[in-house]
Amino acid sequence: MSCYVTDETTPDPKPEKVKRPQKVYTLVVEVGRKPGDDLPKDATGAALIIYASGVDEAEAVRETVVILKEAGLAPLDVSGYGTLDERLENGDEIDREERILMQRALDENSVIVAQMTPFFD
Repeated sequence: MSCYVTDETTPDPKPEKVKRPQKVYTLVVEVGRKPGDDLPKDATGAALIIYASGVDEAEAVRETVVILKEAGLAPLDVSGYGTLDERLENGDEIDREERILMQRALDENSVIVAQMTPFFD
């Protein structure tokens, strides 16, 4: 005679990770000089206006710094200005071209350099 014991209970499946939505953050990055950085010869550095996607601002900053370093730039400081909604709440005027670049950053999950202003002594 054989006796079989069965376990009617099954372990709870792991809860599914909730995918957090990407948002686009406006960042201003100051860069210093580095050999081969393609900044103008007499420039001491530059400021870049960037639209970067991320699940939060910290991720957008990290990704931006990595990409700028890969591009041969030397990021020194990053200031965050928030998402489109946050900027609108603060009274910022955001034109159509800026919104298009923000949407592109979101659609492509990318970092978009919208403007670069070199610094001179």
